[in-house]
Amino acid sequence: MIPRQITPTLLRVAAQYPVVTLTGPRQSGKTTLCRAAFPDKAYISLEDPDTRRFASEDPRGFLKGVEGGAILDEIQRAPELPSYLQGLVDADPTPGRFILTGSQQFELMSRVSQSLAGRTAVLRLLPFSLAEATRLAVPEGLPGTLLRGFFPRIHDRKLDPAQALADYFATYVERDLRQLAAVHDLQRFGRFVRLCAGRVGQILNLSSLGNDAGVSHATTRAWIDLLQTSYIVHLLPPWFTNTGKRLVKSPKLYFHDVGLACWLLGLREPEQVARDPLLGGLFENFVVMEALKNRFNRGETGEIYFYRDTNGQEVDLLLPSGRRFVAVEAKAGATVNPDYFRGLAAWSRHYPEACAQGCVVFGGETGQRRSDFPVLGWRDIERAFNPETSAP
Repeated sequence: MIPRQITPTLLRVAAQYPVVTLTGPRQSGKTTLCRAAFPDKAYISLEDPDTRRFASEDPRGFLKGVEGGAILDEIQRAPELPSYLQGLVDADPTPGRFILTGSQQFELMSRVSQSLAGRTAVLRLLPFSLAEATRLAVPEGLPGTLLRGFFPRIHDRKLDPAQALADYFATYVERDLRQLAAVHDLQRFGRFVRLCAGRVGQILNLSSLGNDAGVSHATTRAWIDLLQTSYIVHLLPPWFTNTGKRLVKSPKLYFHDVGLACWLLGLREPEQVARDPLLGGLFENFVVMEALKNRFNRGETGEIYFYRDTNGQEVDLLLPSGRRFVAVEAKAGATVNPDYFRGLAAWSRHYPEACAQGCVVFGGETGQRRSDFPVLGWRDIERAFNPETSAP
């Protein structure tokens, strides 16, 4: 098993809370991580029909068999269990007693927040970061890295990404969708998700998306919520203040795994990625998700933003640093262009009190030390999230 960057955070909170809840997409490595981090705990998967039936029909009897603690995998399959866990951990609040995992963020979190408020720490595990994937093999060039994505199984077992991601999406449609919502027209829904991939890195326009997909505004909103719930897409909110400035207030659309976005776009070879008109959006997707993984792995919230005003000045990523922000611009081009710094300069000029530091992450291999904003090669992306070490 590749050591996950979140492991120290997981062990730390397990020493403080009686319950730890770990959420994340399917196949992000939650089960492998928990079993490796807590090898002495009993492991119970609620995916098993008999186990799920026992837990649902007789939750007290089920929990009596694991009073000493356990890893309860895919806890959302038995949605009443957190209510019964509350009494157990109140009677015996031994830290790290129960480890819960789940892959449906909103449904699971609503149950956990209602029943286990103050009793559980909540962590989120996304697929591999670039640094984690690099521990298995030196990553290929940028187009190939984007195409492969970061699901652990693809890297660990050296799977063909096209086949693995096709299976992943089919499994998602066949299993999660049928349990989360009544999507009657699966073919139209599949087209809808592909249309979302065609908007990667763009401002989300529900009316335009719904028109192209041939569904109502209400259905568009419901399906976007569904994709968020099941960790397929991430909506990056804009940053704005109440200063009266004319700023964009709609979110931008990204996928939790850039490889899945590439697959949905029909890209199968690195050369196709390199020539695709959406390369810039896919690279942005990569940068935004690396930032999100960095925060989640440290136990931080996912409160990251982008900035855009109505004049088109934009910064792709704003990362909280105290009461200020680290600004990151993502550019897929391998040659540094003066335009790369335009958004950063506008942001720092308009909001000097909010700008802690800024940098550009670009598609080249070697960074550059610039007077105002350093430029980092894409392989050094983690340095963009650490203001103390962001200079090349």
